[in-house]
Amino acid sequence: MASTVSSVCSTWRAVSRSDLLWRRLTRRIWGRTILLRDRWRDEYVYWHRTATNFRTQRSTHTTLHFDPSGVEDPDGLTCRCLTLSDAHLACGFADGTVRLFDLATSLHVSTFRPQPRDRLGRFSRAVTGIVITDSTLIFAMLDGDIHVAIINGPQIARRAHLGDVVNDGVLVDFTGSERWWVGLYAGVPGRAFHIWNGMTEQLTFVGGTLTDQEALMGWHMLTEMTEFVGRVRVTSWETAVACTSARVIVFDLRNQGFVLSEEEYRRGIIVTAADVSRSAFVIVGRRGLANVRRTDTLEEVCRFIVSGASQMVVMGCMNEGYALMCGGGVVRVWEAERGAYLDSFMEMIGEVNAFVCDERHVAACSGGTTLHLWDFGAAD
Repeated sequence: MASTVSSVCSTWRAVSRSDLLWRRLTRRIWGRTILLRDRWRDEYVYWHRTATNFRTQRSTHTTLHFDPSGVEDPDGLTCRCLTLSDAHLACGFADGTVRLFDLATSLHVSTFRPQPRDRLGRFSRAVTGIVITDSTLIFAMLDGDIHVAIINGPQIARRAHLGDVVNDGVLVDFTGSERWWVGLYAGVPGRAFHIWNGMTEQLTFVGGTLTDQEALMGWHMLTEMTEFVGRVRVTSWETAVACTSARVIVFDLRNQGFVLSEEEYRRGIIVTAADVSRSAFVIVGRRGLANVRRTDTLEEVCRFIVSGASQMVVMGCMNEGYALMCGGGVVRVWEAERGAYLDSFMEMIGEVNAFVCDERHVAACSGGTTLHLWDFGAAD
């Protein structure tokens, strides 16, 4: 018996030292494919501890600062969207500017501006979405222009796509990955989705009717600070989830935007509360009922109640383990698997206009211009 136990223990010790095993576990559980530490075991332990910090609300809070001089219209300093990567936080503003912050130092390191073009409305140059890859930053504007910049290169952005508002409508949201860029448009029937190959920058698909009923709202976004028309997000399975205030669809990016599933919500959806993780998405109804569902089957994972959602502005985001909702200036956290309420952030930040998280960081913009950053990273 003792020899058997010894044999099992020695076998387990040998397996536990396998870097390949820890690499597979890290990828499967935490979705990490890039080694940032000495060994994959260390990588796994780091993200496990970071996830524990989310559960126990152990973080550091920082307010980010930048020089606002040179902005002619005060509304141009309103942050419209936020995007996180391992190293950076990118903030897109109403005047078309993208400011990049270094997460390690919390310092503003770069500013990118779009190529000049005639305005089609006061806010036609507002940034609607940002994608960050290893070395590039891609950002889009309401008028449909898409620009690409090198993160560690000159602070110059080149135009990769010239928008055509008359024929395509208004680009109300933009997202993507290294492989795909996805734009959600409103204003022209039958052209809701545009999909580009992120490697070649070639447009591969145009179609979809998701925003046909929101055409007028899309046009108003060019001249007014209106409510958000819709939202689109990309998962790690090369699918995308998009919603308006009444419908949610999941579609395939590899198969010409083929719709995998679709659902209508008669009581309405809070567009700004929708988000995705690698394999799930969260939707919050007008009455505050939140549902977490699998992207491939629409199977419900859990549900929870966002109190006061019908009386206040709510913005949401999620990572692999948790769903976060900000309303009334308070950030609240739920487990994404069970729907259990965990806690709220200590900081009261006011009404937010942009909100994002990943497995380590949470970022929000409140009052139009105040940028908040929470770091849940475990100590190495």
